[in-house]
Amino acid sequence: MAIGTHLKVDLGDRSYPIHFGKRASGLMWAEMEGLLAEGRPVAAVTDGGFSEAQEGYLRKIPKGIPTFVLPAGEASKSIHSLRRVYDFLSDSALDRRGAVFALGGGMVGDLAGFAAATYLRGVAYYQVPTTLLAMVDSSVGGKTGINIDSGKNLVGVFHQPRAVFVDTGLLATLSPREFSSGMAEVIKTGLLGDAELVGRVVTCGRLAPGREELPGVIRRCCEIKASVVAMDEEERATSGGRAILNLGHTFGHAIEATAGYGEYLHGEAVAVGLVLAARLSQEMGFLDGDEVAKIRELLSLYDLPVVLRNPLGISELMSSMQRDKKVRRGAMRFVVLNSVGSATTVGSVGRELLYALWSEVGAAL
Repeated sequence: MAIGTHLKVDLGDRSYPIHFGKRASGLMWAEMEGLLAEGRPVAAVTDGGFSEAQEGYLRKIPKGIPTFVLPAGEASKSIHSLRRVYDFLSDSALDRRGAVFALGGGMVGDLAGFAAATYLRGVAYYQVPTTLLAMVDSSVGGKTGINIDSGKNLVGVFHQPRAVFVDTGLLATLSPREFSSGMAEVIKTGLLGDAELVGRVVTCGRLAPGREELPGVIRRCCEIKASVVAMDEEERATSGGRAILNLGHTFGHAIEATAGYGEYLHGEAVAVGLVLAARLSQEMGFLDGDEVAKIRELLSLYDLPVVLRNPLGISELMSSMQRDKKVRRGAMRFVVLNSVGSATTVGSVGRELLYALWSEVGAAL
């Protein structure tokens, strides 16, 4: 199925395109060459996993563009790594006319984007997502940041990229586990914004790199996210708004922080979080048991966890949730499903119910 080659994230004078398809990489190389021709310094940031899997791809980076390689994994999304990237940008003589290209998954995009947002008080950057999760979620919308011991993404800023280049051919070397992690975000996107997308994913059976249906699914996820971001770029809406993109994430981020970064891939923690969000939606009278069961089945199709692999302490999980970015005036807010394909935010969820839900997925008192 042919899909459009680009999509616009509409943010006024900060609008930018998302380029799709095989020509996306060519456009990215051309953008790099164009910047160099203008005398603008350019630097690239990637990670060890991508540099090993796609060594030939990185060799195409134009001469004169230095590349910094971070250790692969969520543990690199740290203050220590950020400091190293700042030193790299300084050593590369990047000035305020310069640009940073982030080639990698969500960790690279978030960290390199944050470095670009804060180095010299802000330089341009471009997103080149190389994992499914980054293609459908983290590369779009301008959220940048790092993790600290207290929680995930608690330090960061909004800094929109100048363009996003989505070449699904790069998924050919992605591990099955990483691909499944990305599918958690695909499923999340359909659950919060498009029941038809959920149905399409179900009908496809088990998607994989190279399946002809995948580019259309990726584009639809980007369309949904671009639309939500355009309406509420900095997540300031009092209800709903951009916060709905965090469906399952309040629970998922608590799992990542409590288990230790790297124990769960982001999408794996989100998968358990989606089960918890679905059960919370059921307890609030929005979903029925059959709908919750179908969500579990869809996640399990991709070998994603629907319960914790090992018990985690409920007290620690609750403490982590209390530090979530959606907390307002000390009260936790949660994203729930009104129905499959429609989400909203709620507050005032009782601690006893949260304890019970955590117990259902294997957390321990």
